[in-house]
Amino acid sequence: MLGKDNDYHRISSIVQSIDLCDVLNFQLDREIYFECNEAGLKHDNLVTRAASLLKESTKCDLGARVELRKSIPWGVGLGGGSSDAAATLLALNELWALRLPISELVHLAFKLGSDVPFFIHKGTALVEKKGEKVTPLPSLPSTSFVLLVPPLPKVQGKTKQMYSNLRVADFTGGQFVQVALSSLRQGKRLEPDVMFNVFETVAFGFFPRLDKYREILKEAGALRVYLAGSGPCLFSLFAEAKEAGEVFSLLKKQGLECYLAFSFSG
Repeated sequence: MLGKDNDYHRISSIVQSIDLCDVLNFQLDREIYFECNEAGLKHDNLVTRAASLLKESTKCDLGARVELRKSIPWGVGLGGGSSDAAATLLALNELWALRLPISELVHLAFKLGSDVPFFIHKGTALVEKKGEKVTPLPSLPSTSFVLLVPPLPKVQGKTKQMYSNLRVADFTGGQFVQVALSSLRQGKRLEPDVMFNVFETVAFGFFPRLDKYREILKEAGALRVYLAGSGPCLFSLFAEAKEAGEVFSLLKKQGLECYLAFSFSG
């Protein structure tokens, strides 16, 4: 996080997609219809907003029947809704034969949310400005991730509240990103000390008992624990899939919501 520009924060972040995913099915129709296996997401969903935005901006007279099957836990900082919105733009661009270039899809994606443009590209990328500038990077060396979703109540307007809790002293000059960029361009793994998420400065005071779950993940074998996005999902990364699998199994035996995932280049 580099600072604030009017209502937006200026960012410089390296973002990585993983193979944990939702499933979206699209069928051509006259209007836009939406179904979802999560009752709480059937109204005001980013999928329908993305479809409507694309339809209106291109004056397209076609529609689609869209079915969303959620697997990514929502509201925990993993960008599931944003990835679904980006997938909708990409899929309907093909289904409706619109032939919009990636640059135009990114422009529309930013209207839906500052982290949606990244998911148009996927893989490993540098995300800058307000989220609309996405630069693809060399792929992260094969990495395993263990995700732990603490059983905490969902918070309305969570990300906005998290941003409002940040202080000027929490912003950086982008030095962590520059070191990480150098490593990626040399094909090296990221050093733990360059993994920095500004929301960690406020998250452990914002989410009750989040520190407890950080310790649980460490006790299961994670050397370092990080916050995913605006949280409260926590994660650790591993060079060896076997080690990640062992940590995942220990968490699963405790009845915790956890996921084993791998870096994904798109």
